[in-house]
Amino acid sequence: MNLPWLFAAGAILGALPAAAIEPGEAATSFKFTPIYYRTTHERSAYDLNLRGNRQAQTAWIGFYRRGEEFQQLRLGYEHALEFASVRLVPSLQYASRGFIGASATAEIGERHFALVGLGRTNLKDYFNLNFDPNDSVLLGAGTRTIARSVLTVYQIKDDRLGTGQHVTHFVLRTSPDASTRWTLDVFAKAGRTADGDWVRGTGATLTYDFGRYFARVAHDPYVNFTPERMLRTAFGWRF
Repeated sequence: MNLPWLFAAGAILGALPAAAIEPGEAATSFKFTPIYYRTTHERSAYDLNLRGNRQAQTAWIGFYRRGEEFQQLRLGYEHALEFASVRLVPSLQYASRGFIGASATAEIGERHFALVGLGRTNLKDYFNLNFDPNDSVLLGAGTRTIARSVLTVYQIKDDRLGTGQHVTHFVLRTSPDASTRWTLDVFAKAGRTADGDWVRGTGATLTYDFGRYFARVAHDPYVNFTPERMLRTAFGWRF
């Protein structure tokens, strides 16, 4: 990672707190997440991700490396927009190796809500942290009627490359008290690999937030629609 990339990252994250802070406003908060990837028939890899958030704005920088085989620096920015009962989150992503992408996700409703989204890229190589298709549509729904919990069900489906790839997520977030939260994401996937083989599998991600810290573990079969299985572990903190 060379110095121009570091200066670019600093410019993006540094832009978040540039406006004057009014009385009662929150300052910029950060989240740092180191992630370790263990994949069958591949070298182990790591990812370092730093996100900065100020009110409706979020920017991030991430760096992924798998031995000498593949490495990539990522930059991104999103801005949450509120329109009555609609929350729209457009985002832009840039990464080394020439990748450019954009997405937009909308949450429509309050206690019960719908989810719709669209993602597009220039099809360059990109290490995708959410492990769903990038050029895709998102459809789903959720509810906040369960005490201290949010339940969402949504599907992300390739609508550009003809792979038939789709991932359905069942996500439950529940907070037993003000300082802890559990998030369980059970996902089912199906679609064609790059070799044309049809695969189908089910995985899960479990996250535990406690105070400023959080820990996460995930098991992902046919990761990124390859024959491989991946175990992801992470431990991070907010400051």
